[in-house]
Amino acid sequence: MSPSLPLVTTAERRHRLGRRHRLAPSARATSAAQAADAVVALHATDAATVFLSARARLSEGDGPAEIEKALYEDVSLVRLLSMRNTLFDVSTGLAPYVDASTARGIAAKERRTLLKHLAEDGQGLDAAWLAQAEADALAALDAQGASTGSQISAAVPALRQKITIGRGKKYETEAGVATRVIRLLAADGRIRRDRPRGSWTSSQFRWVHTEPWPALPAAEARAEIARRWLHAYGPATETDLRWWTGWTLTDVRKALAAAGADQVRLEDGSTALVSPGDTAPEPAPEPWAALLPGLDPSGMGWADRGFHLDPAHRPALFDYAGNLGPTVWWNGEIIGGWAQRPSGEIVWRLLADPGRAAEEAVTAEAVRLAQWLGEARVTPRFRTPLERELVA
Repeated sequence: MSPSLPLVTTAERRHRLGRRHRLAPSARATSAAQAADAVVALHATDAATVFLSARARLSEGDGPAEIEKALYEDVSLVRLLSMRNTLFDVSTGLAPYVDASTARGIAAKERRTLLKHLAEDGQGLDAAWLAQAEADALAALDAQGASTGSQISAAVPALRQKITIGRGKKYETEAGVATRVIRLLAADGRIRRDRPRGSWTSSQFRWVHTEPWPALPAAEARAEIARRWLHAYGPATETDLRWWTGWTLTDVRKALAAAGADQVRLEDGSTALVSPGDTAPEPAPEPWAALLPGLDPSGMGWADRGFHLDPAHRPALFDYAGNLGPTVWWNGEIIGGWAQRPSGEIVWRLLADPGRAAEEAVTAEAVRLAQWLGEARVTPRFRTPLERELVA
């Protein structure tokens, strides 16, 4: 490692996180799309995560209705099956790049897998059958308007077909094709999720017919994603980007080279990458606290989270599969976890002693969150030991 490389301290990395992820009050976003762009994409596996992640980054606004408007009226945010074969919400400006860099490949793999299962089932279902089933599903949406998967299946007899997967094997199972066909249409960008049935915390979405995103060269799209990711998460490593995207190592390296990443030194003696020229010292923002939901991008943006998370706190804050639960932050560092009880009360536990100022700021942020939630109740899809203890 060259001592001439610019040094980015751990404190500066935390300063960057507070300002660039729009968690410091003075840096908060004015729209949900702006909040998403700040971290490139918002995790959307759990419907409530999108709302809570956006809320933490927004100036005071209209509550969940503001984010619902972005998702279902303005459509300035859209859900895509993309990085790591996971659902993310991204701004419509970034969506074509996410689609070309990642979602197209996932969609192609999904189609190959489904066609393989259809062929193995032995009922004569093939690519022509699948194309007709997809066309009929889109026609049903055009006729009915926004519809749930069950409503689409009720209108399309082919989607009520069942197939046997793994025939003759230990994992043999019978499955309906409706979910798989709908997932494929969504992965192809021919349908998108619309308002759910029930409240904003529901995952039972309606679907609407839409047009696929414009085609872009995959390499160009990956370079744009890498450029934006470096700005939001740098200093970071190619291992971090590979983990975050799910791309091959070759694609990661080509994207970083195309983005023109610069190298910097870290305090532990290792090197990392930043956006071109992004090496100036990062001044501290004002002190800030945040209560972030499980899977929030600020906790999930790196494979190595050592600069903002004490390894001793991992067992309490992660589930068995490595999903991060609800977290309490102070000035760019995870210091505890939080939960909402059935009564609506927001409770938390600090795993470190950050001092009185931090405790007061966390208390104020908990009040802000409770007011924003109102009558809504949120239980994370991926529950962690600390969250379960706090609820109990």
